[in-house]
Amino acid sequence: MHKLFGKWDFSEVEVKDLSVKNYITLTPIFIPHTGGRNSKQQFAKSNRNIVERLVNKIMREENNTGQKITAITNVKEAFDIINKKTGQNPIQVLVNAVTNAGPREETVRLQYGGIAVPKSVDSAPQRRIDTALRLIAEGAQQAAFGKKKSLVDALSDEIIAAANHDIKGYAMGKRDNIERVAKAAR
Repeated sequence: MHKLFGKWDFSEVEVKDLSVKNYITLTPIFIPHTGGRNSKQQFAKSNRNIVERLVNKIMREENNTGQKITAITNVKEAFDIINKKTGQNPIQVLVNAVTNAGPREETVRLQYGGIAVPKSVDSAPQRRIDTALRLIAEGAQQAAFGKKKSLVDALSDEIIAAANHDIKGYAMGKRDNIERVAKAAR
């Protein structure tokens, strides 16, 4: 059985949110680097490991674009910090963070004649996970950019905050904002 980075076991991780359970893949891998296999299929990202999807989201900004090995190293070090701070399996903490940080409701713009009206809609499970991973990565990058805090520390703090429903974290704050706007548009 492969353990992530030789330390973290996937078999003890459990997805508690049934709505996203089919979209969070926990296949055992040693290093989260598949090289984009299966990318021709429409929903292939659902089959990719959740840790690799986090690594891919970290590579979005200018400083990390295309540097997957650096992003993997950052996630590995962040997972070590998460384990020290929480005493839990960091993969479980990440799964909890993703299920908590994904907005359940969003708004779309409907146009009636010349008037644009916001309308509240339920988020698809795949979109919830994508949005949560994006918000976690954005929050870590904003917390580390131009500051003394490293990306590793910022990423571990952001994942822990999202896993604990802490509104002070970027991802949870954005999620609440999105859901508040959607509630107003009902």
